[in-house]
Amino acid sequence: MNAENDSGRIYWIGGSKGGVGKSMMTLATLDYLLERGEKVLLVECDTSNPDVWKAYREQTETELIDLDEADGWIHFVNVCDKSRDKVVVVNTAARNNLAVKKYGQTLDSSLEELGSRLVALWVINRQRDSVGLLKQFMEAIPRAEVHVVRNGYFGGEKKFELYNGSKVREAVESRGGKSITLPDLADRVADDIYVQRLSLSAAAKSLPIGNRAELGRWRGEVRKVLAGVVS
Repeated sequence: MNAENDSGRIYWIGGSKGGVGKSMMTLATLDYLLERGEKVLLVECDTSNPDVWKAYREQTETELIDLDEADGWIHFVNVCDKSRDKVVVVNTAARNNLAVKKYGQTLDSSLEELGSRLVALWVINRQRDSVGLLKQFMEAIPRAEVHVVRNGYFGGEKKFELYNGSKVREAVESRGGKSITLPDLADRVADDIYVQRLSLSAAAKSLPIGNRAELGRWRGEVRKVLAGVVS
């Protein structure tokens, strides 16, 4: 799909806790969109540790926005309004779950006027709290289209028993959402990307040949997975 058809989209990479893989999912989403030639705005909300922003600030337009306070949400909506010609990708901070509950209505109530669709890619591990936090997000921003991303770093699809058999999964899929699995990337390659703060396209050129081969395999698998939720 071309950039014109995909503008007006806001991809919210959530999870509301640390260590579930939000940053890797954001990297994968940015890479997928940019490789298709989309005009992308990255909104980095992890202002205390903005690794994704550092990796992509020279490749695409970026904004650092703190969503812990009401002013940040107001600024975020205004930025989306000024960026209607772009696909907005939001890398949320682990601490943002409380602010979503308190201020999420600011965004939810603005979506119709913005002419935007908010698509949440909610990354989970195998623990119960990541599923519970998803339920809170859906209640706070009911207009969001929600897809759940099982992070393959924590095991294959069948390992996510708590989510797979949950009422939350039923709610997500009854609303048209999908449950997908982000493929696992070899630790040594993921570590290189994080330590060197590389975009995936830069890593594909600069890493040692074996690492590049593993990254290429992973990017190919990710594209197949994201094709079903990043339209």
